[in-house]
Amino acid sequence: MSDTVPLPTREHAHRLLERMVRIRRFEEACAELYQATKIRGFLHLYIGEEAVATGVMEALEPRDAIVATYREHGHALLRGTSAESIMAEMYGKQEGCSRGRGGSMHLYDDERRFYGGNAIVGGGIPLAVGLGLAEKLRGPGEDGYPVSACFFGEGAMAEGAFHESMNLAALWDLPVLFACENNRYAMGTALERSQSETDLTLKASAYRMPAWSVDGMDVLAVERAAKAAVDAIRHGGGPHFLELRTYRFRAHSMFDPELYREKDEVERWKERDPIALFRARLEEAGLLGEDDLAAIEKAAAEEVGRAIEFAENGTWEPVEQLVRFVTSEPEVTA
Repeated sequence: MSDTVPLPTREHAHRLLERMVRIRRFEEACAELYQATKIRGFLHLYIGEEAVATGVMEALEPRDAIVATYREHGHALLRGTSAESIMAEMYGKQEGCSRGRGGSMHLYDDERRFYGGNAIVGGGIPLAVGLGLAEKLRGPGEDGYPVSACFFGEGAMAEGAFHESMNLAALWDLPVLFACENNRYAMGTALERSQSETDLTLKASAYRMPAWSVDGMDVLAVERAAKAAVDAIRHGGGPHFLELRTYRFRAHSMFDPELYREKDEVERWKERDPIALFRARLEEAGLLGEDDLAAIEKAAAEEVGRAIEFAENGTWEPVEQLVRFVTSEPEVTA
């Protein structure tokens, strides 16, 4: 971990660690529940990438919009969507944030401006540009524009939708943050085997927008870069691109046999576990004690426990409502 980013206050340091631990424990529970067939369908875990969501979300405000990928549980959790409603959605229960109809890949929370959860690779990027265009047309508020933050993997940068979106965002000077979570493998294909130019910032720079790479395993580096980008975007600086270099410790999904990378490589990256590295740095600086860590772990465990209990006690949507929302419903007036 780079020591170039000064440590924050004790309170803020604990907040960052707590948020990363919450994501990790939630994801670990999901893996266990999937193996127990409580969660079905596809499940893409964020274990190893917690510093990215944590650092970027620290730079955003409630008024900002967020568009994520199918690996979005942590983003929704940090955005404020309750662990209960997320877990219920994973179970397919109607108390879930998408009424149990979306599952793991389609979390949605309009109240908190969280617009997916998008299962199609690159599918959320044009949506983020549309949200950014809406904000540009409304004009800035007293403290600048609301920002449209879009998360996507490096594999999405091979999609036409990515390039079309980048072009329009730059052409129209839209308040959009493009946050590329580069975990090196688009499903099971290494970046250097699928894209001729592996310097992703060059692709973004081609659209004449500021772009830089960040150590995605360092939560402080991510937070600093995200805050700089968001501040510039909010005050008329146009779209920005961040390449957040990270690594997923688990397979692409729970269905993935993971035959495309060596176990030694995974173990080497685990030595850069963002939670372990940040925790060690805080302990060394005297900002984190055993009691502090125990309290963080206890709170995370209790949150996950409540979420599982809520999902277990949730209800299935009645069969009679199977076709509801297929067509629009008439507006009810008093």
